[in-house]
Amino acid sequence: MRYAQGGGLTEVGRAARERVRLQAAEGFKGGERNREIAAALRVSERSVERWRRAWRERGGVGVRSKGSPGRPRLSPAQIARLARELERGPLVHGWADQRWTLARVKTLIGRLFHVSYTVEGTWRLLRRHGWSWQQPARRAIERDDAAVEVWKKETWPRVRAPRRPSGPGSSSRTKPGSL
Repeated sequence: MRYAQGGGLTEVGRAARERVRLQAAEGFKGGERNREIAAALRVSERSVERWRRAWRERGGVGVRSKGSPGRPRLSPAQIARLARELERGPLVHGWADQRWTLARVKTLIGRLFHVSYTVEGTWRLLRRHGWSWQQPARRAIERDDAAVEVWKKETWPRVRAPRRPSGPGSSSRTKPGSL
């Protein structure tokens, strides 16, 4: 189940949903139909069908919450080790440059802990533990700021396409000189 804010239910929300499922189980015991239970609990019939199937197969345990689907798969000690390894840099781990990408971090997690994350899951994990998206703070050693300024002043105006003058036939609403 997905939620608009991109997260799951809180503990309070999960407990409320579990109370609804347990009320549905009471309805199953009382012989109520799915449509009646769904209307009374203001849930979809499809959810009630799914809960009834779980109730038939496993009883009251079948409708109980299984907990948060987003439980962290790395322990606090593993997170600390991951942070140390990220601080050491990509070169130490066999990559040719000093850029950490999500795909590289995902691969590193797999190598270190034998746990598979998606790229999106890797980003969530990093963000949850204080890492952020960053651009390099330094500029290239080869950069010549004076040459860049000369290029912007002399070359760019010649390369850039000239603007169309506003006049007869243009889409401008004002007439030239009418401001």
